[in-house]
Amino acid sequence: LQTRMQSLRPEPAARYRNVLEALWRIARTEGVWRPMRGLNITATGAGPAHALYFACYEKLKKTLSDVIHAGGNSHVANGAAGCVATLLHDAAMNPAEVVKQRMQMYNSPYQRVMDCVRAVWRNEGAGAFYRSYTTQLTMNIPFQAIHFMTYEFLQEQLNPHRQYNPGSHVVSGACAGAVAAAATTPLDVCKTLLNTQESLALSSNISGHITGMANAFRTVYQVGGVTAYFRGVQARVIYQMPSTAIAWSVYEFFKYILTKRQEERRAGK
Repeated sequence: LQTRMQSLRPEPAARYRNVLEALWRIARTEGVWRPMRGLNITATGAGPAHALYFACYEKLKKTLSDVIHAGGNSHVANGAAGCVATLLHDAAMNPAEVVKQRMQMYNSPYQRVMDCVRAVWRNEGAGAFYRSYTTQLTMNIPFQAIHFMTYEFLQEQLNPHRQYNPGSHVVSGACAGAVAAAATTPLDVCKTLLNTQESLALSSNISGHITGMANAFRTVYQVGGVTAYFRGVQARVIYQMPSTAIAWSVYEFFKYILTKRQEERRAGK
């Protein structure tokens, strides 16, 4: 839904007023399973991407916190660790994001993931899978900085003893995702344009391909003005809230289980 609603010049049959209308019309006209297009490639990329993401974040957060505020929690360390972790996460996830969004576009010619991968590789080269990488980083670095700092702040308020508390992890994760998503929507619109190379938007672009964040920002403004930067903001917030809530609750659960096992082993010795 987010990809569709961020389209700059959608076909008449793909113009939606809100998230519910988009979901209803896509399911009715294109099939019930159409909104799930791209699920397999997303799942494939998300595993290694999130493993790198949380491992890097946890290690850097501890290291930087000890330097900045020994024995305590540092919001600067949390934000910096989130930014560095984003570099690794996006490097693993960007190709999957390109394929996913191309398969989600209205009248997408791709039925299978490998069909899309081969077509992009053949027609645009390997660089097409990373055409939006710098824009992705430009979006995700502030997104993750806001996300991690908000999450850690809310944890201090809702869970001051920092014990395993599923409710506080879900609420903090959802709120952190919503705040970060709303603040970085303009960058996400540009990233979607770079990934999809939307044909109707390309008519306003002389080079034939939209490359780079500056070019994407100009094209978005030329096509839709200032309001175009916030297309799909509602869908983006609705998507990010459960996404970040699930990510944090699952992460904190496994962190708790693994930590508990380590303590039991040490006690057994």
